[in-house]
Amino acid sequence: MTPDQIALAVLGGLVVLVIVGALLFVRTGRKNTDAGSSTSAGALTSRGWSGPGGGMSNFIQPPAEWRGTTVQVCGLWPYSIGAGTPMVGVPLGRHIHTGATLCCDPISWFQRAKLISNPSLFVLGKPGLGKSTAVARMAIGLAGYGVQPLVLGDLRPDYVEVIRALGGQVITLGRGRGYLNVLDPGEAKEAAQRLVDAGFEKEAGEVLEDAHGRRLAMVSSLLTILRKSAPSDVEESIVDQALRYLDRHFEGIPVLGDLLRVVQEGPEELRQVAVDRGDFAEYQRITRGLEASLISLSRGGRLGEMFSKHTTNPMRLDRPVVYDISAIGEAEGDLRAATLLACWSNGFATVNIANVLADAGLEPRRHYFVIMDELWRALRAGNGIVDRVDFLTRLNRQVGVGTAMISHTMADLSALPEEDRLKAKGFVERAGMVMCAGLPYTEMPELTSVIPFSEAEQELLTGWQDPPAWDAASGREVDPPGRGKFLVKVGTRPGIPVEVRLTDAERSIRDTNQRWYEQSRTGRRALHVVEELVEEHEERVSS
Repeated sequence: MTPDQIALAVLGGLVVLVIVGALLFVRTGRKNTDAGSSTSAGALTSRGWSGPGGGMSNFIQPPAEWRGTTVQVCGLWPYSIGAGTPMVGVPLGRHIHTGATLCCDPISWFQRAKLISNPSLFVLGKPGLGKSTAVARMAIGLAGYGVQPLVLGDLRPDYVEVIRALGGQVITLGRGRGYLNVLDPGEAKEAAQRLVDAGFEKEAGEVLEDAHGRRLAMVSSLLTILRKSAPSDVEESIVDQALRYLDRHFEGIPVLGDLLRVVQEGPEELRQVAVDRGDFAEYQRITRGLEASLISLSRGGRLGEMFSKHTTNPMRLDRPVVYDISAIGEAEGDLRAATLLACWSNGFATVNIANVLADAGLEPRRHYFVIMDELWRALRAGNGIVDRVDFLTRLNRQVGVGTAMISHTMADLSALPEEDRLKAKGFVERAGMVMCAGLPYTEMPELTSVIPFSEAEQELLTGWQDPPAWDAASGREVDPPGRGKFLVKVGTRPGIPVEVRLTDAERSIRDTNQRWYEQSRTGRRALHVVEELVEEHEERVSS
C-alpha cells in the first residue's frame, strides 16, 4: 500500500471509532436517565429532575452579563440583547428594576435620538433628593460632547466647583461682591459692527433690537419686583424711549443713574409718549412714581446698588459659566429674584449673540446647556414676572440651546396669582422631558392634570418622598429612600425609573460638607477651658 492509502485507512478507522464511541455514550446516558427517572418517580423540569436523587436545583445562578458596543459583541448573536432603555446622551444612571444603563439629556434626545420635540427639561422634586446633582451630571457629560453649560444663578452653590473643574468662568454677585449692569448691551454693539462689516446689516439690526428689548424687559422686571406690581404702559413707553435716547446720545455704557437723569430731564421724545401736552409740570407729575423707583434702584434702595454700577466680570462666549449668587441670603427674597432674572437675561443675550455670529460664519457654532435652578423664587417675586421669564426664555430663538428648569413642586406654580398660574404650568407642558423625584401625595392631582402618570408611577413617586430611617447601630440617619431616584417622563410614554450614583470624581467636586471636615479650633480652646474648670472643681471638693 502506498503511504497515501495507509493515511486514508488510518483516518477512516479513527472516524469509525469516534462514531461508535458516541453511540455507546448516548445509549448509556439514556439507560441511566431511564433508571433515574423510574427510581425517583420524578419529572424533567426547567430546574432538572424532580424527586429524590433527581438532582433538581432550588436556585439557578443568573448568567453572567457583559456590556459592550455592537462592534465588540456582534459575533455573539443571538445571545446579545438590547438594554431596553435609550443609550443616546449622557449616562445618567441605572434602571431601578432592570439595572440597564439609561443615557439621558435634553440636547442629545432632541438632536440625535429624536425622542423629544424641543431640547428642554423640567425637574420637580422635594428638597434634598438630588435634583441639582442629576442636572450637574448632565452638564458634565454634555461638556464632554462639546456643549457649554451655563448656570444662570447658583444659590447654594451647587455648580461652582463643577464649572471651575471644567475650566469655566465663575462670576460672583452679591452686596459688595460684584455688580451686573442691566443696561449693559454686552457684546451686542461689537457683534453688530462685525456683522455690518461682513455685509449682514439685517442681522446687525436684529442683534441691536434684541439687546434693546432685553434691557427694557430687565428694567421693567426690577420695577415690578421693587413695587410688587408691574409698571404702567406709559411708564414702560417712557423707559423705552429713554433707552433709545441713551443709545443715540450717550458715549460709553450707561447705568441706571444715567437712565434716571434722562427721565428727569424729559427730552421731547419722552414727553411725547407721556402725553403731557406741552406742560412740563404735567410730565413731572406723570413720571413722579417712575422717578422715585429709579432713584431707589440706582442709589441703594431695597435691591441695593448691584444693578446700578458697571459690570465687574463680563460673561464670556467661549467657556462654561456660572453666576454664583450664594452670598445673597434667604431673607433677601426680592434681591435674589431680581438677581436671578438679571443673570438669565444676560445669559440668554450672550447666547443669542453667539448664535447670530455663528449663523453668519463669523464664529464657530456653539451649543449651550442653560440651567435655571430655583425657578420658584423668581416666579413669586411679583406680578408679571412669569411673563418676563417667558420672554427671556424666548430670546435665544431656540437655536442651539438646551434648557433645564428646576423647581420643587407644582404647588409652587399654583401659588401664583390666577393670571400667571396657567402660564407657569405651560413651562412644564412645553418641556420636552420631565424628571420627577419624590413628591407628596397632595401633588399628584395637580401633576397629573399637566402630565399623565399611571397609578403605579404615582405610588413610586410618593414612596420616594418618605423621610430617612434611623440606623440604631450607627446612631445616625440613613439616606432617604428617594435620594438620587428619578422618573423620566416624555409625553404619554411610560416613565423610566432611574437611580443616579455619583462617581468619586463627582463627589470630590460636589461635596457640600467640606467645611465640617476640619475640627473647629475655637472648639479645641473651649474644650481646654472646660477641662481646667473641671480640675479646679475637683481640687475644691477634695480640699
